[in-house]
Amino acid sequence: MSIFEYNGSAIVAMVGKNCFAIASDRRLGVNLQTVATDFQRIYKIHDKVFVGLSGLGTDAQTLYQRLVFRHKLYQLREERDMKPETFASLVSAILYEKRFGPYFCQPVIAGLGDDDKPFICTMDFIGAKELAKDFVVAGSASESLYGACEALFKPDMEPEELFEVVSQALLASVDRDCLSGWGGHIYIVTPDEIREKILKGRMD
Repeated sequence: MSIFEYNGSAIVAMVGKNCFAIASDRRLGVNLQTVATDFQRIYKIHDKVFVGLSGLGTDAQTLYQRLVFRHKLYQLREERDMKPETFASLVSAILYEKRFGPYFCQPVIAGLGDDDKPFICTMDFIGAKELAKDFVVAGSASESLYGACEALFKPDMEPEELFEVVSQALLASVDRDCLSGWGGHIYIVTPDEIREKILKGRMD
């Protein structure tokens, strides 16, 4: 079993009309044994940038602490928040810096940039970025997430419809992966507000 599947994870980010959604499952396991059912995988960097960290749980928490540290330094120096594109480059640089002893994480970055244009991207564990205009996925359930998102996605969705689509895609996908599940955690981010929702899923 791959080290990326040791704890299990499922993360998806999807764009709508001037908004985006980022969602994850809530299971923390050790191979097939479930350890926790309320594990946090999505972190808020600031009001318009979120990062989801799939992969090894311990590395995800360490990487998040480094990202917060670097973002606070940026805020002190520049007196503004990071744009999502800049933040993606920062994450990529931090991962590539550690390429010979890497963080076993696949980040998903989602944010609202200039003119509230949604930006999403993911990268591998050594920082090779993959940009997308519709959705990005990561984690042990990524194959089934690709299929569900491909079937359900449509462009320019309003926040309510985007929430429904992401919820259905996530719940359908984690049911097909025994290493992720136990509900979902979703953020819907618009220029004016952040909505956080907890989904109840199959508890097996």
